[in-house]
Amino acid sequence: MSTRSTSAENKSAEKVPMIATSAVLVESEQVPEGTKMIKGYDFENGVDYSALLATYLTTGFQASNFGRAVEIINRMCSWRLSDDPLPQDANAEDPENSVEHRSGVRCKIFLGYTSNLVSSGIRESIRYLVKNKLVHVLVSTAGGVEEDFIKCLAPTYLGDFHLKGRELRSKGLNRIGNLIVPNDNYCKFEDWIVPIFDQMLKEQNEQGVVWTPSKVIHRLGKEINHPDSIYYWAYKNNIPVYCPAITDGSLGDMLYFHSYRSPGLVIDVVQDIRAMNSEAVYAKKTGVIILGGGLVKHHICNANLMRNGADYAVFVNTAQEFDGSDAGARPDEAVSWGKIKADAESVKVYADASLVFPLLVAQTFAQTK
Repeated sequence: MSTRSTSAENKSAEKVPMIATSAVLVESEQVPEGTKMIKGYDFENGVDYSALLATYLTTGFQASNFGRAVEIINRMCSWRLSDDPLPQDANAEDPENSVEHRSGVRCKIFLGYTSNLVSSGIRESIRYLVKNKLVHVLVSTAGGVEEDFIKCLAPTYLGDFHLKGRELRSKGLNRIGNLIVPNDNYCKFEDWIVPIFDQMLKEQNEQGVVWTPSKVIHRLGKEINHPDSIYYWAYKNNIPVYCPAITDGSLGDMLYFHSYRSPGLVIDVVQDIRAMNSEAVYAKKTGVIILGGGLVKHHICNANLMRNGADYAVFVNTAQEFDGSDAGARPDEAVSWGKIKADAESVKVYADASLVFPLLVAQTFAQTK
């Protein structure tokens, strides 16, 4: 027998190393019964956008988070106090414990959004919710308030992310991402709002009115008297709007200038923090939908801390948590603070709200109107 043939026989007799087989061929445990299988939309069925969005839940990645957000928002919308059993020590004779009363008590939905979303076309989605009384408490920034009124006075335009700041500044054009707002819009805003501030100061001095940010926004919603406005409908439907940083924007600029022309107007934030926290404390069930992060996210979550956490939470933003930012924090971090209940249903969708929010509205609120 040749050396070559012996070598070949030895090689054929060798076995795959056990460490390799045990590493690659690990035996699987049984997947729990009822676990969803991944499957996307089949375009052989034609183009059905509602059916397409319904398949997001089983598509994976952020599509599945979107699908989960749809489920949670629909639960916010459908919940009634009558869904929960009466406490054992409840007085059955109390009218508030009747089935009729309890079936009318709904989940209080807090909607928070940053100013850029009002500058964008997301404004129309928010206005729809407010006009139809589908949300119950609004929280935004100063920009998220003023941009709504400014759009009633003059339009915002589509530009480009790459337009040069130096050139835009020389032309009196302001850029918000790929949106363009002519500076004349803010001049029109000043012409409109200063006489209102004058009247508010008069009412403060002569009638003892104590203005708060929410009262200011309520009054401005009345004065704009325009059906395109979010805050016109908030005024009409008596939906409170909280803005703890009301001076951080053009509204603050106008208040600054007004303080020189007609000093004395006072806006009390303490009344509003009590009112905002009470919105959560006295609610039987709360749900939060927060588009973006920062101030609006924290203000809503912190109010819900006062009731040991929200029952439902949906966050939509693009921020990551590695830098410890409030915007980047996932719902589970809020659980550690008591701002979301430990057994709450919650999800964060990592996405641009301008892409996602109208689709969320289409699959939830617009179905229940």
